[in-house]
Amino acid sequence: MSWIFLAALGVLAALWLITALRTMDRRLVMRALRWIVGGLAALVAIGALVFRRIDIAMLVGAVAASVLLRGRLGQFSFDSVTGGGGNTSKVNSRFLAMQLDHDTGELSGRVVDGQFAGWDLLDLGPEETRALIEEVGGDAESVSLLESWLDTNRAGWREYFAEHDTGQGTASGATTGRDPVAEAYAVLGLKPGATDDQIKAAHRELMKGVHPDHGGSEFLAAKINEARDLLLGR
Repeated sequence: MSWIFLAALGVLAALWLITALRTMDRRLVMRALRWIVGGLAALVAIGALVFRRIDIAMLVGAVAASVLLRGRLGQFSFDSVTGGGGNTSKVNSRFLAMQLDHDTGELSGRVVDGQFAGWDLLDLGPEETRALIEEVGGDAESVSLLESWLDTNRAGWREYFAEHDTGQGTASGATTGRDPVAEAYAVLGLKPGATDDQIKAAHRELMKGVHPDHGGSEFLAAKINEARDLLLGR
């Protein structure tokens, strides 16, 4: 019957360990787990070297180095695991609900009231964003939250809207002397008279750095696209 006693003792020990881990700081647990896993992998690698199993030593050694030095095991990170969403901050206003992930720095937002209620801010294009800015203008807290989100996710949005508003209010630049064609050349970094091939090449080069799919600014990408379309459509 001794094996039954030992099994029961093992179950009780496992339950105690699980309970203790649940009450501990999750970051401390993951940090300890990182060193335990990395240390065991390093010991296995050393043992494989002793027995001249170079292939196993190299494989397990790489695992140990990744865990101990980078805190990662494949796609799993020992540094980014938190318990129950405790490492995020949520702020709500009349129009917006924001959430900040402190581990990644990602700021996400959703519209909760008004004509765009239910929309994720990432789904708003330039015109929808302009309309939302005007709609929340009477609520200072919503304005502050929206500007923070735009600064984080839409770099250059102020400049884009300022230039776009100026263009709309001057009848294609007739009142202020703005030349849309000259401005389009300036946006693409070209001199007047550039060929279609030069325009396309400049557009491709600029889009590499600002394309939204690569983490760039949707607003700057729109400005560059407008410049290309204007010059190619003349």
